[in-house]
Amino acid sequence: MDVKTYRARTMQEALQLVRRDLGSSASILHTREVRGNVLLRWLPGRRHIEVTAASDVHVPSRLPPRDRPSEPALASPHVAPRNDIDASVRSRFREEVQGQLSDLQAMVEALCRRTQRSGLHDLPEELFHLYTRLIDAELSEELARELVERVRDDAAAGELSDPLLLEARVSRMIEEDVTVSGPLRIEPGRRRLVALVGPTGVGKTTTIAKLAAHFRLREKRQVGLITVDTYRIAAVEQLRTYADIIDLPMQVVSTPREMREAVERMAHLDLVLLDTAGRSPSDEIKIQELKSFLTEAAADEVHLVLSSVTGAGTLERTAQRFATVGVTSLILTKLDEAMSLGNLLPLLRSSKLPLSYLTDGQNVPDDIAPADRGRLVRRIVGAPREEACHA
Repeated sequence: MDVKTYRARTMQEALQLVRRDLGSSASILHTREVRGNVLLRWLPGRRHIEVTAASDVHVPSRLPPRDRPSEPALASPHVAPRNDIDASVRSRFREEVQGQLSDLQAMVEALCRRTQRSGLHDLPEELFHLYTRLIDAELSEELARELVERVRDDAAAGELSDPLLLEARVSRMIEEDVTVSGPLRIEPGRRRLVALVGPTGVGKTTTIAKLAAHFRLREKRQVGLITVDTYRIAAVEQLRTYADIIDLPMQVVSTPREMREAVERMAHLDLVLLDTAGRSPSDEIKIQELKSFLTEAAADEVHLVLSSVTGAGTLERTAQRFATVGVTSLILTKLDEAMSLGNLLPLLRSSKLPLSYLTDGQNVPDDIAPADRGRLVRRIVGAPREEACHA
């Protein structure tokens, strides 16, 4: 079998190479893009099409037909059905290639317009590469442009050609927008009541269980649990199961008065963790109901629990809505499910809330750790994936 591979900047050029070398009857066996960065692959010289073809494999040809005067016309009324199939396949493939070329042209034109408007068309190569990495990490174009322009203005001339120095500089800039509060601090002889709030499905109950197990089993503290998540029976039973395994007192409350009584009964403990029902950020009545429970509990800390797989805009809006209940810190969950973490930066910048804990799995009491600013920022800028949490 005579199989050859060709590379070109566009599909059209690749097919021309195949025709010239193997003839118009060659069969395309495989096509792929080489070097597939989200933005760089659309720039000239940055991305190629690789085509694998053969001249002696009898499969329907997928090459677009060309005008070939030397070939006889198919005039016979008794044409084999296979020829009809070949013509149909070639026609469909021609339409697909033309559509892809049109899409590519539109994307290149749009990119050129964006870079010219943003002033990025004259960036040094390594700085533009940093810009595309930030886009790949799901930072918005506006935020990525702001960071890159700050790097360009602040960096020395020799740094602009060093990708490691550029990455270090932009990481330091992002770290300025990230604050951490550290783990829960328990003072001897003083009970600390910590509430977890947030929308549904972000992992509040599992996070409560992780914190309770850590402080009871590893820190040897006296820990109690209170839940007001009476809307979901399964959540109450899940927390009760953890309480039984770890041997913790647990109270289930449904009214602000019951909350006050439950807190009084746990006055002798070192740490009381309060699990709340998931609330929709758009449900103002439920948010106010949550606020009344927290007021009766007189919580020392209120941690807003958010999932790192949520979109940037939703994270910001959710933090704004829950701010009215007196949120003091953030807990980010499900880092193990996030392909990138650039969506977190707008939240951290706008909310000004410190990070307390990060979680990256379901294991109790593992898969949770105090927030590490440096490690989180490396994930935000798209550094190679590493373990986010350590027990």
